[in-house]
Amino acid sequence: MGKPRVNAIILSTVVSANLAGGTLLGIFVGMWLDKITGAKPIFTIICLLIGLTIGVIGMITSVKKSEE
Repeated sequence: MGKPRVNAIILSTVVSANLAGGTLLGIFVGMWLDKITGAKPIFTIICLLIGLTIGVIGMITSVKKSEE
């Protein structure tokens, strides 16, 4: 396996982890807030969108760093 191939595998792993991690964190935080406040779907939806946004920003940052 060559160096560029290994870098591509690492980059794809980091990108996937950023997107999945942000999304899952948003879902769990939102469900926790819904449980505390009793407002069932609203915090889950809001935190999911925030988590997706954070995941996409992390993904973009990782790709930009790998291009350097």
